[in-house]
Amino acid sequence: MKLLDERIWTLFKRHWPQTLTYWSVFFSFGLCIAFLGPTILDLRCQTQSTLQQITWVFFTQQFFLMVGSSMGGLFKRTLLSSLSALLSCTLIISLVFAIIPLCNHVMLLSIAMALAGKAMGVIDTIANLQLVKLYQKDSAIFLQGLHFFIGLGALVSPLVADPFLAEDSCVVGANWTANSSSSPDLQHLRSSLAGHGAGLHNISQYPLHTEGVVITRVSYAFWIMALINLPVPAAVLTLMYHERLLPCSSSSPRLLSRDSLSSGQGHGRWFGCCNPAKLRGRPATFFILHTLGGAILFITDGIIGSYAGFVYTYAVSPPLLMGHKTAGCLDSIFWASITVGRLAFIYLSYRYTPPRLLTFSLVGVILVQCLLMIFYTSCVFLFIGTCVLGLCISSVFPSMLAYTEDLLDYKGCATTVLVTSASTGEMMLQVLVGSVIHSQGSYAFLLSSTIASFMGFSLFLLFLYVQHIHRNCHTDSSKENTATEDKPNTEGS
Repeated sequence: MKLLDERIWTLFKRHWPQTLTYWSVFFSFGLCIAFLGPTILDLRCQTQSTLQQITWVFFTQQFFLMVGSSMGGLFKRTLLSSLSALLSCTLIISLVFAIIPLCNHVMLLSIAMALAGKAMGVIDTIANLQLVKLYQKDSAIFLQGLHFFIGLGALVSPLVADPFLAEDSCVVGANWTANSSSSPDLQHLRSSLAGHGAGLHNISQYPLHTEGVVITRVSYAFWIMALINLPVPAAVLTLMYHERLLPCSSSSPRLLSRDSLSSGQGHGRWFGCCNPAKLRGRPATFFILHTLGGAILFITDGIIGSYAGFVYTYAVSPPLLMGHKTAGCLDSIFWASITVGRLAFIYLSYRYTPPRLLTFSLVGVILVQCLLMIFYTSCVFLFIGTCVLGLCISSVFPSMLAYTEDLLDYKGCATTVLVTSASTGEMMLQVLVGSVIHSQGSYAFLLSSTIASFMGFSLFLLFLYVQHIHRNCHTDSSKENTATEDKPNTEGS
């Protein structure tokens, strides 16, 4: 039995340059989203700032990622504007990697991360939107591949950074030794900060020096990542050349027809499908589906962000009391399982419809969270549960995006709304869960995630009910339009 039928393979062969380019820009996205946690202590030394000051760069990156996601719709009018935006953003990411070693003040570092976050947000919206436009009803398969490359990039950047991280204190003063902060403590700090600085309230008791001679080699890691990322804007530029969107490419063959170069039909201005003229006559279900889809991804991406941010804190706290090195593997296992899950769901998206995949995924998330609460004293089950949770939740975003756009006839607005909601949820739920853990204890971490899982599944059931009503309304309106068109012909005969 073939893995993919001839129709899907033909579609891919027709659009492979665009598809591989959009996948590569998501690799760039993954590189940028995962490097900050492992390198944050070396960056603290470089900027000679406190932990409280340096962790603001996490918030800056996440906030501007959300801003960039919402702004991505500005560049969707034509293929030229979309590819130009992707070219600029991927170049910005390489530039940020190159200039981070030169940022000797935390404010400069925050500005650099704001630029990177905004570029990441624009990439997130445009790449998702362009793949949905290319493949429409078959987009779920290729969206799974797109999001696989985020995980791939997120796995590469910590591996690049690891050989250059300081093993002891990277700020050395005249009256104390480099060993004043021990390696185990630094390992604990790195793992606690890996989830976007979420564990700051648990590590603020560690005194770290800010004055002295800075000894760090992390600059080499950033310059290597800048070089690794450079082929990505080169790939975007190559696609622009083949699409004859550059002045020097007028003689090259056009990959797309002239009609497909413009996405003006249903993809006008920022949230163009939601302007008053186009919204007139839309059923209420049109707006409710946008809202519910965004809310589901707000919760599920929030679960991903909060779990990655606090699973280490939970593991080293009572009753588990894991060792720092053992607990530090949990975050890597979680992201690796998400990456493997998205790779597996490329095939599953071909075999099963998005509603079935979403039902399976969301039910699986609930079951895993409930089992984690029941076996909360088992270190072994925490590793198993972390792996299974990553596999289950990995497909929710691409499947939800493809399904919602299909229901709403690929107007483009849903992609911007869903991507922005997901990035907002990833930022906000970490703050909420962090405050709950701080006030109620580490077990609240599992309880909060389980409650969020039930809320997400309940919203999905409501989403299925509303989509049923929406399709009935769409069918009724189509029948009315057909009857209206046929009526004059009947009278004339």
